[in-house]
Amino acid sequence: MGPILILYYSVHGSTKQLANKIAQGVQSQGLDAMVRTVPRVSDGFEQIQAKVPSSGDPYVSVADLKQCGGLALGSPTRFGNMSSAMKYFWDSTAAQWLAGDLIGKPACVFTSSGSLHGGQESTLLTMMLPLLHHGMVVTGIPYSEPELKATRTGGTPYGATHVSFADSSELSEDESALCLAQGKHLATLAIKLGKQ
Repeated sequence: MGPILILYYSVHGSTKQLANKIAQGVQSQGLDAMVRTVPRVSDGFEQIQAKVPSSGDPYVSVADLKQCGGLALGSPTRFGNMSSAMKYFWDSTAAQWLAGDLIGKPACVFTSSGSLHGGQESTLLTMMLPLLHHGMVVTGIPYSEPELKATRTGGTPYGATHVSFADSSELSEDESALCLAQGKHLATLAIKLGKQ
């Protein structure tokens, strides 16, 4: 089985923190986590992004999608939807859709926002749509995770979330625990689906 792809876009670092915690959850189940990002979308007036980032996680490739054993997809909330950079990437995956590269692989979603009611759940739901079109098996976080009932910050049954409240980019204890749980759950599903 291929590694679990943790694919995210992050501007201020919160979504990247979620991605790294989910990767830890995946690795705790004995699977490899491949953390990747997407380049920023240019408006045509700025300098075009380099093919390889100067620092941080590498950009995702078509080969990463093809070889992954599962996918965790993350983006900051942009008016209740995923970021344009992440949408741009998924809009370019028609060839992988036609080839069925992701059919039957497990997937989950995660997001962050600057306010408690900043459109997190609608962002998670809209991020699921391209994954469903690709034939992936989309999962959330089960309510058997106690932090899901206790959290006063981020965390939903649709996926892990973070609320920065405009003054804190650090994940809360509940947010961290839910990220780890989501990574473990995704890895467990990948193992089960990979053995069939």
